Amino acid sequence: MPKLRVFSGAELCDLLAKQGFERVRQRGSHVIMRRGIASFPVPLHRAVDRGTLRAIIRQSGLPRELFMA
Repeated sequence: MPKLRVFSGAELCDLLAKQGFERVRQRGSHVIMRRGIASFPVPLHRAVDRGTLRAIIRQSGLPRELFMA
């Protein structure tokens, strides 16, 4: 299985926005993204940890292939 790509927080927010998620609010270095009833925080770090990225993929319901290298 191909590895997940390394995303910055801003790149991840842009990708999620293209998939229909909207930026609801921001507090400090975390942005809350929402589509329908699914909402989750995205850290605005230089590199989002792989475990955090896997959790965002699971919570968003998007196909894993969008996040592959």
